[in-house]
Amino acid sequence: MPWLVVGLWAVLLAVAGPFAARLGDVQHDRATDYLPASADSTQVAELEDRLPGGQTTELVLVYHRTAGLTAADRTTAQAQVAGIGRRHRLTGGTPHGIPSADGTTLMYPVTSNEPGTDEKKRNTFVDDVRQVAHDQGGLSVRVGGPAALATDASGVYASLGGPLLYTTVAVVAILLILIYRSPLLWLVPLVVAGVGDFLARAAAYGLNQAFGTTVSGQSAGVMTILVFGAGTDYALLLVARYREELRRHERPYDAMRAALRGCGPAVLASSGTVAAGLLCLLAADLNSSRGMGPLGTAGVLCALAAMLTLLPAVLVLLGRRVFWPLVPAYGSTPKARRSLFAAMGSSAGRRPLTVLASGAVLLGALALGTLNLPGAVKQLDTFVHRPESVTAMETVAKAYPERSAQPVEIMTPAGRADASLAAVKGTPGVADAREGRTGGGWTEITVTASAPPQSAAETATIEALRHRLPGSHVGGPSAQQLDLKDTSARDRLVVVPIVLASVLLILIALLRSLVAPLLLVAAVVAVWGAALGLGGLAFGPLFGFSGTDPGLGLLSFVFLVALGVDYGIFLMHRMREESVKGAEPAAAALTALRTTGGVIASAGLVLAATFAVLTNMGLVPLVELGFVIAVGVLLDTFLVRTYLVTSASVALGRRVWWPGRLSRPAPEADRAPEPVGA
Repeated sequence: MPWLVVGLWAVLLAVAGPFAARLGDVQHDRATDYLPASADSTQVAELEDRLPGGQTTELVLVYHRTAGLTAADRTTAQAQVAGIGRRHRLTGGTPHGIPSADGTTLMYPVTSNEPGTDEKKRNTFVDDVRQVAHDQGGLSVRVGGPAALATDASGVYASLGGPLLYTTVAVVAILLILIYRSPLLWLVPLVVAGVGDFLARAAAYGLNQAFGTTVSGQSAGVMTILVFGAGTDYALLLVARYREELRRHERPYDAMRAALRGCGPAVLASSGTVAAGLLCLLAADLNSSRGMGPLGTAGVLCALAAMLTLLPAVLVLLGRRVFWPLVPAYGSTPKARRSLFAAMGSSAGRRPLTVLASGAVLLGALALGTLNLPGAVKQLDTFVHRPESVTAMETVAKAYPERSAQPVEIMTPAGRADASLAAVKGTPGVADAREGRTGGGWTEITVTASAPPQSAAETATIEALRHRLPGSHVGGPSAQQLDLKDTSARDRLVVVPIVLASVLLILIALLRSLVAPLLLVAAVVAVWGAALGLGGLAFGPLFGFSGTDPGLGLLSFVFLVALGVDYGIFLMHRMREESVKGAEPAAAALTALRTTGGVIASAGLVLAATFAVLTNMGLVPLVELGFVIAVGVLLDTFLVRTYLVTSASVALGRRVWWPGRLSRPAPEADRAPEPVGA
């Protein structure tokens, strides 16, 4: 039977291989791929595709010398721009330079329809322009603009695949070696998790082809994190139970069957809860968030399938020797030792109300840090290490304070083009406006605002343009960021209640209680608030970030609630198991903590470490998401799950299972004795 399972997985991987390899082909990271189809800025991008020549690629070439440009500098700039014009088809011919008032900077707006909507062609175009436009004799040359920013961002996302996977594997490997203290055992769940990730990539490609699911660099990276993090958690629980059963059963096959019967329901329930929470993201309007739901679910389910089928088969085939040098012999008993979690549980059990109140005050104090969270991050501030495009735009902002180098694009009905252009020019905050292409019943108007990109003044100008031009669409990079912020706020109001309701219903069905599920949900919500508060204390003062990603609140909530409840299920399932055997509530809670505490702690460390890998990536949204989830998981593992849920369960007694059968006192004859040392 184990060989059959391994053989079936080999066939499955052979079939999935071609699909997994093509996931990168359908990954897109344009701003419009993140926004909903109904957003004004998305409409502009789609309508631009229908104009003669299709979508334009816009760059800004910035020539700068601090001491002032010389005649030779201007000649060099003209020669380089002319060279770009000879190599590529530029819209409107070779552009003319716009000098700054202080004479230090010369700006050339470069526009081309050559790349179209193809991201790879756009990146190739930008890279080629950068090869032609280069520093010379002390003259600083930088390529910026929307297309350059998008190319630099896609470069960071493209680099996530290899470094993210290798770093995650290395972190998980180190932790498993420390946990198992075996030269072989750590490798088994790690390899199986890698198999699960490979299958998840194929599933993600299938979702894209079958349902058009958005695949972004962020969602693909988080999917890998989930496969290794959640998959390793399930492996830890299964291996711990398998080790116990090997002492009771002579044959590894029988021990594995008993282990799967014992922990299988908890693993299935916890993974189901995570999947249900992630699928709630389908209610989001943001394409990026909505796409992350199915991809994350695919990752969790592929990890679950690998850990409940392939991992048991491999462990059975390897036999007891896989645990060497700490081999669990048949009929032996584990070495008695004072459990750290028994001590922690005892301290929580002696004064449960005091522990509960102290923990609640601590979490509440940490949550106050959310008041220190910076506002929405600007596009130029989304990079941890500032690339060339950001440097170029910063130079432009200083040299041209009277105008923005980032255009606002308007699509207006062709029949109203003249009236719309007049209305645009009469709008406060508009420095310049010109009519562009016409096609398909629409006319393009390119607007230059007088305020810096994504400033409050420019935002007011965009909102004024949308108010003055009914029936038209206002887009461009700044409008896209504004739509991103507004849509994220809407998604929080819609998705958060759905997540809470779905998770609560699953817990009620699993635990057959109302109080215990409410306790677990309240605990994870408190953890989320505290983790965001720690983010508010760290993002600006420690990391130097000037803003937060608009989607941080929603994504961190979904992941922390789903994953936090995951650990709660491990604990509560064992507590219920002890209660069914007749143990008193306090004894059941402390026994559950003593028997599962070590596994939950190990799993929490692994999951936190895998998400912490994101803090080493080059984009602020990923760093912030990784930080909040990592600290939230650690808070949940070592404070909430260990002390607060345990102390609350002790304080509530049988009422924690209300209104289920276990909430009623058991007959005296059925009660189990208090465990020694509890």
